[in-house]
Amino acid sequence: MTEIMGHDEFDDVDGYQKIDRYNLKLVNEIASKYKTILTDIGENPQREGLLKTPERVAKAMQYLTHGYDLNPHEILKSALFKEDYSQMVIVKDIEVYSMCEHHLLPFFGKAHIAYIPNGLVVGLSKIPRVVDAFARRLQVQERLTNEIRDCIQETLFPKGVAVVIECSHLCMQMRGIQKQNSVTTTSAFTGEFLKDPTRKEFISLIGSKLH
Repeated sequence: MTEIMGHDEFDDVDGYQKIDRYNLKLVNEIASKYKTILTDIGENPQREGLLKTPERVAKAMQYLTHGYDLNPHEILKSALFKEDYSQMVIVKDIEVYSMCEHHLLPFFGKAHIAYIPNGLVVGLSKIPRVVDAFARRLQVQERLTNEIRDCIQETLFPKGVAVVIECSHLCMQMRGIQKQNSVTTTSAFTGEFLKDPTRKEFISLIGSKLH
């Protein structure tokens, strides 16, 4: 049974409501494991500052991975409209927050997405929601990029899709090679964006400061 824990919510312009929801049974199960982890690394889970940490981490992990409960294709299908428009549609600078599946550390940055309609357009807010649906899972950036591309292509059947993601990875910055200024860029294209002139136009537009 899923219950609402804490009531952090807001409405945006298209009526979307954010509510933090947690499965109480799962919170307790995950929290007990983190209590053991704290002990294993030499901490005292009974000291004041750590008493509620296992529960907080359990809730955080549920929120950070809630994309498993979302259907990105259905998100797009909920706002499809017939429209005679056949030029590039770009949504850029979409904030990305995800968790690296190798070390369970965050990676974050921006996604730039474009598609060329083929009789259908989608509500603009749905594209960032698709990004979130895939990003709020354990991920690698390469797969995330392809999943977003494929979801848009398979749902809208556009003439082409372009996805570029730029992220910083804490698994590279906090540990391992410890290169704090490194940024990873991935890209994926279909259809018209496989053609050099169209791809160059997209790259030029996401690099410009039109806003």
